[in-house]
Amino acid sequence: MDRSSITPSPQDLKALTHPIRVRMLGLLRIDGPATATTLAARLGLNTGATSYHLRQLAQHGFVVEDTTRGNARDRWWMAAHRSTTTEVAPADPDERDTLDAYLQSVVVVMSELLQRSVEELPLLAEPWRDATTYSDWVVTLTPSRAKALVEHLAAIVDEEDDDEADDEAAPFMVQLSAFPYPGKVGGDR
Repeated sequence: MDRSSITPSPQDLKALTHPIRVRMLGLLRIDGPATATTLAARLGLNTGATSYHLRQLAQHGFVVEDTTRGNARDRWWMAAHRSTTTEVAPADPDERDTLDAYLQSVVVVMSELLQRSVEELPLLAEPWRDATTYSDWVVTLTPSRAKALVEHLAAIVDEEDDDEADDEAAPFMVQLSAFPYPGKVGGDR
């Protein structure tokens, strides 16, 4: 898959305000093409619901049919892009609400993945345990320095080449959550 990214319109972003769709898109990006039946089993859903969510994702350009697989009875789907980016602060209040709803769905899915990673930690080989961290740092920065830090960290991750040819390689998730410490900026302190 190429390294392309999509920055959806606010209307298209509404399709990702449902955590199930964020999960589906993530599975297709990480595990590759799948059928509605396969996704239903992985997500604990019925195939009708899964097919509905796939059609919504397809309608808004997040997934496409993989025409190299399957047949008329067995449709395969794949992610259309490697990542999704968003406009940081839309001016329109409705667009901002859509972005906030999307971010709520992303955080739900990210929290579930983080929890699963902690639960699976005892099963990891020592080199993977050594590469895993659950760390946080609180630094005092201006908004412009905070944005520069996030952009710098994102650039470092983007520069990493995949080790797909190495037998020891496995998908390694890097989550970056960067935000003003809750209760310290805006509103009452």
